[in-house]
Amino acid sequence: MIIKKIGILGSTGSIGENTVKIIQNNNQDFNVIFLSTNTNVKKLLKQTSIIKTKSVIIFDKKSYLKYKKKFIIKKIKVFNSFNELKKKIIKKKLDYIMCAITGLAGLDSTINCIDSTKNIAIANKESIICAWDLIKKKLNKYKTKFIPVDSEHFSIWSLLKNESVSNVEKIIITASGGPFLNLKLKELRNVKSKDAVKHPNWKMGNKISVDSATLMNKVFEIIEAQRIFNINMNKFLILIHPKSYIHSIIKFYNGQIKILAHDPDMKIPIFNSIYQNTYRKIVTKKINLNILNNINLSKVDTNKFQSLKFLKKIKNKNTLFETVLISANDELVDLFIKNKINFLDIQEKLTNIINNKKYSSLISKKPKNISDIITLSEDVRLKTRNLCVKIK
Repeated sequence: MIIKKIGILGSTGSIGENTVKIIQNNNQDFNVIFLSTNTNVKKLLKQTSIIKTKSVIIFDKKSYLKYKKKFIIKKIKVFNSFNELKKKIIKKKLDYIMCAITGLAGLDSTINCIDSTKNIAIANKESIICAWDLIKKKLNKYKTKFIPVDSEHFSIWSLLKNESVSNVEKIIITASGGPFLNLKLKELRNVKSKDAVKHPNWKMGNKISVDSATLMNKVFEIIEAQRIFNINMNKFLILIHPKSYIHSIIKFYNGQIKILAHDPDMKIPIFNSIYQNTYRKIVTKKINLNILNNINLSKVDTNKFQSLKFLKKIKNKNTLFETVLISANDELVDLFIKNKINFLDIQEKLTNIINNKKYSSLISKKPKNISDIITLSEDVRLKTRNLCVKIK
């Protein structure tokens, strides 16, 4: 049996935790070379005991200095950056690295680890949306295989195996509609952040749960899918599917329609991204005939979910405009979670930001490097905060 050498960037987040659980349940198959966190050191310590890794990264400098000795006592090597670990630990390519650090904070590590692995699974949508051209260039250079991990993108990736993208007529990505699906537009102004983070089907972090409630997560998923699969934006469609059982539907020009369904459990795409063509069993629920007989697909109410209008501005190429969209939305969601703005402010103020002449002009400008993206992101975040302060 071949033991896979694996690393996990962002092992203490929801995707990382699910990856750790899969490894724990199949520990005979893996040698975990490293785990990482930003500040959740207690969880990281617990994970090192569960899957016996000998190296970790703590990205936050303060946390690194504070907890370094605890790992050394356990004879675990601890680093403050991926590059530090790479120089000391990774002598030849690993079999698989999971990139699950959320936000643009994960961009640098995502790009820097490509030359260190045969397969890279990226669950960081911000990196793909803002820097796909930079990622793709490095993937090609080092002949590293890319695997998308978001359930929608993994399902598209799976359905397109042995198919040419030129034969694709339409791709449907489903959206649960989030916790406020059945509320009217006027009721949304008074919803609370504590309710917005309660996703009806998925166990996710606060930020992505709010994005699900506004449907911005689907806007990002369409952009992400266009970049990954190089399929024209006008071939994508979002449909509401409250049960989150169907993840994507592809209609081909030959008349065939392929559908991929599974329970709303991120362990399923993660498990299959690790094992790929090697057949292994994962314990899942029985086929739910009640859901299959009541798929209940419907069009999105664009008066309520106005975030879909942002897709009209997105081109079939990677530009700095996507960094504006990602960064402003991130900041607005954070302000909403902290109860500084109301729910409808997120989309209203996001519209103001992206229509700013300074930022709207970036729709034709490509990012040349990571620095371009990070510098712009910081500027947009500051502008967004200042806008909201003036409003208050």
